[in-house]
Amino acid sequence: MTRRICVVVTARPSYSRVRSALQAIAAHDDLELQLVVAASALLERYGSAVQAIERDGFEIRHRVYMVLEGENLVTSAKSTGIGLSELATVFDNLKPDAVVTIADRYETLATAVAASYMNIPVVHIQGGEVTGSIDEKVRHAVTKLSNLHLVATAAARERVIRLGEPEATVVVTGCPSIDIAAAVAATPALDFDPFEKYGGVGPSEDLSNGYLVVLQHPVTTEYEEARRQIEETLYAARDIGLPVLWFWPNVDAGSDGTSKGIRMFRERERSTSFHFFRNMFPEDFLRLLCGATAIVGNSSVAIREGSFLGVPAVNIGSRQDGRERGRNVIDVGHDRRAIEAAVRDHARRGRPPSDPLYGDGRAGQRIADCLASAPLTIRKRLTY
Repeated sequence: MTRRICVVVTARPSYSRVRSALQAIAAHDDLELQLVVAASALLERYGSAVQAIERDGFEIRHRVYMVLEGENLVTSAKSTGIGLSELATVFDNLKPDAVVTIADRYETLATAVAASYMNIPVVHIQGGEVTGSIDEKVRHAVTKLSNLHLVATAAARERVIRLGEPEATVVVTGCPSIDIAAAVAATPALDFDPFEKYGGVGPSEDLSNGYLVVLQHPVTTEYEEARRQIEETLYAARDIGLPVLWFWPNVDAGSDGTSKGIRMFRERERSTSFHFFRNMFPEDFLRLLCGATAIVGNSSVAIREGSFLGVPAVNIGSRQDGRERGRNVIDVGHDRRAIEAAVRDHARRGRPPSDPLYGDGRAGQRIADCLASAPLTIRKRLTY
């Protein structure tokens, strides 16, 4: 009997985290994909990830608009509530055999709560990892609401089991985003003009002598510091003297402060070395990342895909505290001199080797096979 698998994609990074799994589910003889796109994945100001989803040929069964303006603690909580209400209606209409939720954002929590209260088995991708910010609490809360855990690493599996989940329900699949990175690694040359293809704001720069990729999100538990933190990174990137390709932050508490800091810097400094993008298709972004002198900021892409691709990474602040990382990462605080020194240290060391810490490029098919064969039940025998 064909299983109906509802996958909820809620943000730009969530799509790249799950795209290969969506392809494998759609192609599987025993599975029917029910794709729901929600939250910031639908919004132009955060890159409109839905355009990439449509370009890749996926049928979107429902769109859920649930993000309140404001980018603060109150709107994050209220957006979670709106998502819970709206997704319950979607699940009632689709009647899936399982709901798949990804990683650790507030929309992920709304997805898991709605499905759990409707007695629909929840499948969690990327549980068991450790980071800073409120993401840590959300990720582990979703683990306790989930019935099947498809994790990226052996250490993540052990953490989920220590949280009391039955061993048979925790499967190491690798991270689906590494599937895209593996395909890019096979042909890493930059075969498009990012300025012509994606527009953005700022001059079209000569990238032949190196460049920085910067992707820095606000830290929810430090949201009042977001503007000061982003300014340290902006001035560090300026002082390094390379072209800077800067990508817009996620919609989180504090992103308004991050955005204001970027805009004020742009107006005040009139720097000719910065170009700002909202979004790129996942493989284009990773191809751009492959050629970078370094990636700077606090995005997990620096640690996951960056590790596999061997891209030097400067990880700033507490957002990724505790996450497993390879030799490509140097950790620093929100200090412009430390950020600049770390980039220059990477330049002296040279590029690190590829590290398959988060997967080998075959996670999507493993996830589809698990969804087709694993027992899907709402009953859990916990092992405290």
